[in-house]
Amino acid sequence: MTTLVPRSPYTQEELDKFYPKGLELRLVQVLLRHGERAPVSARFGNAGLPAYWPYCNAAQRLRSVTMTTDDISRWDSLQWRRRLETFGDDDGPLVAAGPAGEVDGICQFGELTDKGRDTTYELGRRLRHLYVDQLAFMPKLIANADLIYLRATPLPRALESVQQTFWGMYPLTARTASFPAPTIVTRTPADETLFPNDGNCRRFAQLSRAFAQRAADRWNDTDDMRYLTRLIGKWMPEQSNKAQAVAVDSHPRLSGVMDTINSTLAHGPETRLPKEFYDTKAREIIDRIGVEEWFYGYNENREYRMLGIGGLMGDIVERMTSKVEGAGLSINEIGGENGRLGKGRGGEMGIRFAMSGCHDTTLAGVLTSLGAFSGEKWPPYTSHIAFELFRKVGAGDGHGHTDADADADFLTPTTPASTEPKSPQNEEEVVTKPGLFASFLGLKSPKAHPDPTTENLKSSGSSGSDPLSTPKLSRGSSGIATSIPPKDLIARSAWSELSDTQKARLQGYYVRVRYNDKVMKVPACAQPGNNYQGDETLCTFEAFKRVVDGYTPRNWKVQCGRNLDGPVDGLGGSPAQMAGGIEEGY
Repeated sequence: MTTLVPRSPYTQEELDKFYPKGLELRLVQVLLRHGERAPVSARFGNAGLPAYWPYCNAAQRLRSVTMTTDDISRWDSLQWRRRLETFGDDDGPLVAAGPAGEVDGICQFGELTDKGRDTTYELGRRLRHLYVDQLAFMPKLIANADLIYLRATPLPRALESVQQTFWGMYPLTARTASFPAPTIVTRTPADETLFPNDGNCRRFAQLSRAFAQRAADRWNDTDDMRYLTRLIGKWMPEQSNKAQAVAVDSHPRLSGVMDTINSTLAHGPETRLPKEFYDTKAREIIDRIGVEEWFYGYNENREYRMLGIGGLMGDIVERMTSKVEGAGLSINEIGGENGRLGKGRGGEMGIRFAMSGCHDTTLAGVLTSLGAFSGEKWPPYTSHIAFELFRKVGAGDGHGHTDADADADFLTPTTPASTEPKSPQNEEEVVTKPGLFASFLGLKSPKAHPDPTTENLKSSGSSGSDPLSTPKLSRGSSGIATSIPPKDLIARSAWSELSDTQKARLQGYYVRVRYNDKVMKVPACAQPGNNYQGDETLCTFEAFKRVVDGYTPRNWKVQCGRNLDGPVDGLGGSPAQMAGGIEEGY
């Protein structure tokens, strides 16, 4: 529930089991929950819990980018410290102070604390130990980060956590002297799918409220809830001049009580609640009910998992498919010199590693949508999921390439890539910045002479009028050379829509899911023929993709506004649509 206690590194016996010699690791994608943080709001001040916590010393070392000339040719940074100001007793301004009168290093609500920075840094070190030291999958020294896709949600604690994790995996000593700034991808809140976005998806908000109400109806009038009320009810805010019972939908909600308990447990004695809040039985009850309220919808309702986490899972699978096809997805977003898209600054043709800073609701939503969260507790701080894509040795990559593919050429660079614009060597290498529409569609920078791949692309877009159809004009347009015509790339196409040739490309590939270094099982992968040599934790890519295809939205924003008056499957006596299987038609 609170701070993660990592297991010891894999033994050689475990490495031999999880990474068999008949398979080679091709792509790793990590979703990581941010580290320890302050509570998202002030609660239980009547129990002696300070509102302001002195655990954020980054506030004394902040830096902001500043422009130092009129022509934006020179930039610098301003180092500054932050102090918080609040209301005094007479509404006048008052410097916020910690429990011992501290005025510096005070946390904003929900801010990543010093402890959270430490644990995410240590996560990076553990990832380095596994993927660099033990498996030699990633290089020891990198000249740029264009082989690593980095992304974070708009919340600062997620961004700072992915930065700390990257730093732990590749500290200064593991980067060349001329290492350029890494690219970190973010989205606007309206486009964010890296967490369940009920604030920008009306139908998902309806579904989440419906399942939360079911949890309230099921648990509010139970012995378990009465036990919680006897323990901590005296500290709940009064309503109508009488004590308020603890409930799923009380104020604060039971999940809010859990948030404060977990935050206090992760930090020092200066910010602790009375001992009743830490009762072992009470914490077990709160965790169990919280998991049901927030995550059972993913397990029982296809629309819930499609709108809540399906967009992210579609991204994860598409990135795997791109790796198989050599289509260069993600290198388009992160690679290239300033102002340009395309292959990486060191010649990278595709990514090998991805890290996304996200949240507890992301991780549990992802695992539950796969049917792989049964019996698990609420994800602790700094939890992570690793999706690993393997290829059978000697299987090729589906389009004529052998095991010695292009993305291995840059692993031990001898000359660091420059970040300065390069002068064209000849007329054909002249590249301009992409135009407005090209940038919008994700097309590569136009060359001085027409490119055959681009010309083919112009006629490969989807012309259908179905509002749920996803335009494919940008697929294969990253400037990465591929022997597959752009119009034949799989991208996000469902398995049921693929030709026999496309399906054949995906044969010989396998997927494993690890959660906090524990190997997880997807139910569909247990079926004969859906795994590698009887290992139910090592799913064929076909089976894994078909499971995810069953809840990947075709057009998330359109579907978020549909079915607003429709029933909620899995509630009111309607049958549940259980997660983890291959749905009919996929």
